[in-house]
Amino acid sequence: MSKLSNVWVFSDIATRLPETIAGGRALGEKVSAFIIGSEADIATAYSYGATHVYYLGNKADAQMVEDYAATMSQAINDGDKPTLVLLPATKRCKALAAKLSVQLEAGLINDATEVSLDEGVTAKHMVYGGLAIGTERITSPVALVTLASGAFEPQAADTSLTGEGVSLAFVAPKQAIRCIERRVKQGNSVDLGKAKRVIAVGSGIGNLDNLALAGELATAIQAELGCSRPIAETEKWMERERYVGVSGVMLKPDIYLALGISGQIQHMVGALGSQTILAVNKDKNAPIFQYVDYGLVGDINKVLPALIQAMKG
Repeated sequence: MSKLSNVWVFSDIATRLPETIAGGRALGEKVSAFIIGSEADIATAYSYGATHVYYLGNKADAQMVEDYAATMSQAINDGDKPTLVLLPATKRCKALAAKLSVQLEAGLINDATEVSLDEGVTAKHMVYGGLAIGTERITSPVALVTLASGAFEPQAADTSLTGEGVSLAFVAPKQAIRCIERRVKQGNSVDLGKAKRVIAVGSGIGNLDNLALAGELATAIQAELGCSRPIAETEKWMERERYVGVSGVMLKPDIYLALGISGQIQHMVGALGSQTILAVNKDKNAPIFQYVDYGLVGDINKVLPALIQAMKG
């Protein structure tokens, strides 16, 4: 099978739509995008390569993304088979994919790092806490896959592109989840998966003063700041969205600098897609030095100020 006649795509987060459409273009002759939003959102989908847009209207504040499952299922069922539905592996899209899987009697693979067509839809994803890569195949007429960040490289937007549009009537779910209230999440929103340079800090950073210095270094080299799991979930010094690892963010930056990170595999699987990996750690036997392109054995308290001075100098 070279390509499917059509691949369906959807993203609840605007920044993840381009790479999801790129996956559709790689695997399908046509790319049909479900869009919830404005006319500008429709134009954006076309500009990244969607050939068809199925418009679901503007999203109401109290509407859950999963409530659109019945509407999407109906459109997918009316389309050509076999087919594939691609979504980013966000919390809301995983919940939506689970509902679609039941309604369409479709196989589902989550957090795929690679997707190909081989006697069905074949996807690779991490298993055993990142210690191995599992390969699974879906042979049902409809296949569902949620994509890890960086699984496909988006093309540059072309505003001259257009396509066919269809407005879909909303099909209300039989049992909807009612949204009572929405509150702005504390902390700055960040999408590490899009960053070209990332500085990540681990327990070896020592204290909040050094964390502030790491942020200063990140600003100096125009990098985003990430962290290991203990910094986000134990110390709670940084937002959960900045945690790099098997159950966190999967990265593919040009440069990844790890400061005070030991390098356990559960963390490193989130960073191994980096083009260049650098690390600073005071323990010369730290596992991270098995993965780096450049490593420095040294005290963070001395190395970090020197790096800042060098970058600013």
